[in-house]
Order: sequence, then C-alpha cells, then structure tokens
Amino acid sequence: MTASEEVRKRRDFVRQFSVMLPNRVGAFASLLKLLSSRKVEVIGLSIQDASEATISRLVFSDPDSAEELFMEQGIPYTLSELVVVVMKECGVDLNRSVTALNEAETNLHYAFPLMVQHQGQALLAMFLEDIEFGASVLNQAGMSVVYEDELLR
Repeated sequence: MTASEEVRKRRDFVRQFSVMLPNRVGAFASLLKLLSSRKVEVIGLSIQDASEATISRLVFSDPDSAEELFMEQGIPYTLSELVVVVMKECGVDLNRSVTALNEAETNLHYAFPLMVQHQGQALLAMFLEDIEFGASVLNQAGMSVVYEDELLR
C-alpha cells in the first residue's frame, strides 16, 4: 500500500474552526466561557489580530459540540482541515517536515503548536495547500500524522 493510499483509508483530519471576534477586551474570554459551559476545551489556538476584528483559529477537544453550540448561538465560523504531525525532536522534525513539503512543491500556509501532546510528544498543526497530498508527503518523510479521533476525548 502506498503512503497516499494509507492516508485515504485513514480517519478524518483535524478540524479547525475560524471565528471572527470583535477586537475588544473580553471577547475571547466570553467565547471560552461559552465553550466551557459545554465542556469543550481549546486544544489548539492561533490568533491573528487586526484593529477592528480578530480571527481566532481554534482546535477543540469536542468539535461536534463546538459546532452545535456555534449554530445554536448564531456564531459565524468556517471549518478547515489540518494535518497534525508528531514532533519527536522539535527542531529536527520541523526541518524534516518543511523540507519534505518544499521538495514536493506544496505550500504550507501556516502552522501552530497544539496545547496537548500525543503519547508524550509535541504536536504541530499545519494548514496545507493540499491536505491529502501533504499528509502523504509527510508520511513518506517518516513523520507520524495524528488524526482527529486520536486527539479527542
């Protein structure tokens, strides 16, 4: 079985929610409080700030409950898929990942660490130009891809 066939037969990639919040004191805290009321934890976070609004890119412990809550509360969001890889040796594995993606001529748009570990190892979430191809490239480079069901409770 090839690496790309391995990726296709595997589970779902990690879902990322992008939420635009007003750039004011307490907006993010209010969102966290609302999520906490449903026992949803933020396990990955990247915030891009601008003068009028903030884009919060979030990975949740329970994405289904988060999506249900957002729909109930009328909170607009977008969903994206991320490739999450294990960083056994952070500097070495980061270099290996970026080099493999570069050699395969696929773009890494952005990345951020997750606030949870997988089997005691650090995790890096990556938004790639082509998620299945990128995951296949990373697998071929010896990186371990972690799927959503491996991160959830």
